[in-house]
Amino acid sequence: MNRVEIVEVSPRDGLQNEEKVLTTEEKLELIERAARTGVRRIEVTSFVRPDRVPQLADAAEVAKALAGNGIGYSALVLNQRGYQRALDAGIREMTTLVLASDTFSRRNQGMSTREALDAVREIRQRGRADGVSVAVTIGASFGCPFEGEVPVERFTSVARAVADLDADEVCLADTIGVAVPSDIETRFGILRQCSPEVPMRVHLHDTRNTGVANAVAAVRSGVRALDASLGGIGGCPFAPGASGNVATEDLVYTLHRMGFDTGLRLDETIEHAKWVTGRLGVGLSGRLGRVGGFPG
Repeated sequence: MNRVEIVEVSPRDGLQNEEKVLTTEEKLELIERAARTGVRRIEVTSFVRPDRVPQLADAAEVAKALAGNGIGYSALVLNQRGYQRALDAGIREMTTLVLASDTFSRRNQGMSTREALDAVREIRQRGRADGVSVAVTIGASFGCPFEGEVPVERFTSVARAVADLDADEVCLADTIGVAVPSDIETRFGILRQCSPEVPMRVHLHDTRNTGVANAVAAVRSGVRALDASLGGIGGCPFAPGASGNVATEDLVYTLHRMGFDTGLRLDETIEHAKWVTGRLGVGLSGRLGRVGGFPG
């Protein structure tokens, strides 16, 4: 059976855009519940300015309290300060961010795309010295909330620059949920040409109800790691209209029915999706949490 890895991002990308702020204890319970689904990689927090993302102000406390149970815990970092904070808290898998649009990059990170590439290069160099895995996400790979379309030429230019960083993994993010399957196929094809040997991952938002279809297109394009969030919670607070992530439970059902092995248990995934949406006081955006699997 073909293996597809799901990376659970509800503790980070899932919580950062929600109105209700969970306590540190509730975040740790969410991470523990995510682990019970069978997932082996969890993005647990981000080490960014607390005034910009108050939902994750306790990043260090969360990271230091994690149990070493064979799961890869990762965190988002944007600069040297964030890298050092994550390192001090025990994080050894980090994801960095380069936005394909200059306007979005300046609004989200206070720097141009070129400056973000320079920042990631420094983090990558430190990661090598410290034995830290560094992934690069190309955000707004398919569209920008401020500039609109991201032309193929622009994406290709950024993908080539990211290839020069020699990251451990490269992820394409549909930050505002505008991609359709043909977009996924085209841009992952470009990424593969730029970085033939680097593992690929995809981060999808289900803003326009194309998340699952795009996930299938990514898998058929050779992607074997997909970000997802229990209950479909989350989004980007700095991208207007960027609603929730593709729901973990929806991906598990779809991929299993297609004959792929994710290692996750659908019933547990649905159970914990209901738990976190209940804690946040929001509805399930995914479908499987409402109707269950098949056969029942």
